[in-house]
Amino acid sequence: MPTERQKMLAGEMYDPLDPELVAARVRARDLCLQLNATRESEESARRRILRDLLGRGGDTVWMQPPFYCDYGSNIELGERVFFNFNCIVLDVCPVRIGDFTLFGPSVQIYTPLHPFNAEQRRREEFGKPIEIGSDVWVGGGAIILPGVRIGSRAVIGAGSVVTRDVPEAVFAAGNPCRVLRPITE
Repeated sequence: MPTERQKMLAGEMYDPLDPELVAARVRARDLCLQLNATRESEESARRRILRDLLGRGGDTVWMQPPFYCDYGSNIELGERVFFNFNCIVLDVCPVRIGDFTLFGPSVQIYTPLHPFNAEQRRREEFGKPIEIGSDVWVGGGAIILPGVRIGSRAVIGAGSVVTRDVPEAVFAAGNPCRVLRPITE
């Protein structure tokens, strides 16, 4: 029988009030609180916290607090990913981000989903993973919804709501986010 955590990571219905999951969220929120309380000059403290918080990439991520996440351990970053102020990653499913990707302020990345059935919604939820390629730039205030894939070298306009996949090397923007043009040299 799979654990609630295993079901969560697989994108199946799971109980978010499972004690193991509650404890993992408390741990992540405590680490975010510690991170968000650091001063700019406390680089070594930030690095230690980010190594403890993130599943991968804590060694090279450039993070401008405040930052918030559900678990942290489900966030896998490539080299030198940048998060500007006030970003949120709800990582009930894996969030994989490639090298040198940049997030503007207040970007929100959501993997959780909730059933439409109200009675079921009281007990269970599920999620879909998000993948973002390398060298992507996501403008401030953008929202990336569950199950989305964004190709490498894409640029997402500020304030966009990304509801579907975005291919490589395009500029996409709007609500809902749509490809507006290819990015050419």
